[in-house]
Amino acid sequence: MTLAAEPHRASRPARPDTPPGDDLDTRLAAERTHLDTSRAALRRMRERAEALFAGGEQVAGDPYAAEMLGRTLARRVAELADDPTTPLFFGRLDFGETDPDHAGREYHVGRRHVTDEAGEPLVLDWRAPVSRSFYRASARDPQGVAVRRRFGFSSGLLTSFEDEHLDRGEELGTASRILTAEIERPRVGPMRDIVATIQPEQDELVRADLADSICVQGAPGTGKTAVGLHRAAYLLYLHRERLRRSGVLIVGPNRAFLSYIAAVLPALGEVEVAQATVEDLIAPAPVRAVDDPAVAALKHDVRMAEVLRRAVDAHIGTPTEPIMVSDGSFRWRIGLDPLHRVVEETRREGLPYATGRDRVRARVVGLLQRQSEARRAESPSDAWLRRMAKARPVTAFLDAVWPALTPEGLVHTLLGDPAALAAAADGLLTAEEQALLLGPAATTTATDDTAATGRRGDRTATGTKLGRTPKATKWTAADAVLIDEAAGLIERPAGFGHVVVDEAQDLSPMQCRAIARRSEHGSITLLGDLAQGTAPWAATDWRESLAHLGKPDAVVVPLSVGFRVPAAVVAFANRLLPALAVDVPPAESLRRDGALDVRTVADLTVATVAEVRAALAHDGSVGVIAADDAVDRLRAALADAGVETASADDVATAARVTVVPATLVKGLEYDHVVVVEPAAIVAAEPRGLHRLYVVLTRAVSRLSVLHTAPLPGPLAG
Repeated sequence: MTLAAEPHRASRPARPDTPPGDDLDTRLAAERTHLDTSRAALRRMRERAEALFAGGEQVAGDPYAAEMLGRTLARRVAELADDPTTPLFFGRLDFGETDPDHAGREYHVGRRHVTDEAGEPLVLDWRAPVSRSFYRASARDPQGVAVRRRFGFSSGLLTSFEDEHLDRGEELGTASRILTAEIERPRVGPMRDIVATIQPEQDELVRADLADSICVQGAPGTGKTAVGLHRAAYLLYLHRERLRRSGVLIVGPNRAFLSYIAAVLPALGEVEVAQATVEDLIAPAPVRAVDDPAVAALKHDVRMAEVLRRAVDAHIGTPTEPIMVSDGSFRWRIGLDPLHRVVEETRREGLPYATGRDRVRARVVGLLQRQSEARRAESPSDAWLRRMAKARPVTAFLDAVWPALTPEGLVHTLLGDPAALAAAADGLLTAEEQALLLGPAATTTATDDTAATGRRGDRTATGTKLGRTPKATKWTAADAVLIDEAAGLIERPAGFGHVVVDEAQDLSPMQCRAIARRSEHGSITLLGDLAQGTAPWAATDWRESLAHLGKPDAVVVPLSVGFRVPAAVVAFANRLLPALAVDVPPAESLRRDGALDVRTVADLTVATVAEVRAALAHDGSVGVIAADDAVDRLRAALADAGVETASADDVATAARVTVVPATLVKGLEYDHVVVVEPAAIVAAEPRGLHRLYVVLTRAVSRLSVLHTAPLPGPLAG
């Protein structure tokens, strides 16, 4: 490894070698000068955007244009925000003299594009085409790069640099001290971007085409979440206007996870990406009841999609009499045959139900219009067409053959009317399954207004509390999935240009369908690990999930080699894999540092407090993970010992210690993890071993396992 020349611009002729007497301090000072110059230029870019924003109303031609210009400039101001603790650039490429496109040029690579006052680049965005070589070039395939330089930073201060002379066959790879230090840097607070440490196999996924849907089967510590977020940032860079119109959505497993990742995209200059849990996407009303697990599993079963489709179709009727419409001195008549054709043609088109209703109305009005034109020899006015559309005979016909539906009303009827459910579920659900959905209260039809409504309203067992109306009903989370499916049958929801779904192994078939409706005309990035599936309906085959998501041809890419979780921790967690009944490659780690400490203790609470105190002697975050019912006790014990703690969703806190229920830790990570009583974590739920696998792989430096009960069998060996 040798040290290369100093830069003053992102792109300028590179010096072939270090001049005599040019020492490290001089070259480091030059790089710092370039950093200062780049920060000053970014500040000027932001000031110009702020000035334009302030004067936007004066230059816009009308209020609408002023509003649109204001939004654009406000977004631009936010995109140009600079965090002095975050490096503006992290690498440099010096191209050789023989490269056909960039001969003798050098480029600084950073988080966003920065130019000087003349418009010349000082820093290239990491997503720019030329920046690809920073991640992909190697000694075997230099891609025209003579020298790749990495910079080391501490709290925003440039402290070092490291060169790889690829043209001489020098390549450090994971032996790079700067790369290793960045990967292993202690973490406190929200997730950071990995833009400085993206590996070639990750970069290939990040730069996949917008049209391509991909599924990443990622073992713990392989950076699958970061891949998804950086792919979103890359696609926004490449297809900004298109995705600004259609939108990009990040779907996470819970609010704590979304809070944890929320700072990544803004740090990369992307400030307009929506984030939501699946529950956020589909919830039609507050969830105020809880289903029995067997009932919830049935409601999440893909067969319910066909049950709901049949229930919707059952509302389409057959015309039974002609339509007679009075129009001043005229009377228009539409016979049964054309009315039959209107209904059947619309049914065959397979439109969303509400669109079909509008289509039937429009076609009936069209038949009336033709009669009027034939009699009056002129086309009727728009006002006449609107009046005919609202004429009582037309609306009465419409309500008879294609009545208006609401999603909540449809599900309310299915769950409260045995006859309606039996008709829709015939051949799909057994009698026992139908009884599960109806529950003990739904023993009469929903049209029986005598005692039935009272019995349904008085239900005290867990599950949906059906009221007299959908609005009065206490819905469960699983009901929300059914209501969303019904809503999609009635009227298509707005879609997104690209959807990133993390922890996707826990999506049920019906939840997958909910996401599919929102990405029908876009692409998806599916991220997950089958070994970490903890939901009752957790996926065991990505192909099935992709089919439910409407992307059956998406490529499944495994990531099994990680850089964050230490090898000792990975090996310990891998003992669980044979018991998890999933076919995934075992995780591997290139990190040989870190620590694993598994020990029996006499008092879990006392030992936990002592372990946390010891962990605080090191840099970084500390996560205490236990079965959910033990969290309050441990948090209180730590508070009594004078240790400040935070909850999983409090990412802005200065507290270094977080006490996390095992059920909420998925996707999170801490430098030092203290796992309290693995046996209790396993015993708390049917897929407890899967949950424990998740828990054990949250550590990125040190893992301590404290137990009084024997370790679960796979770990005891």
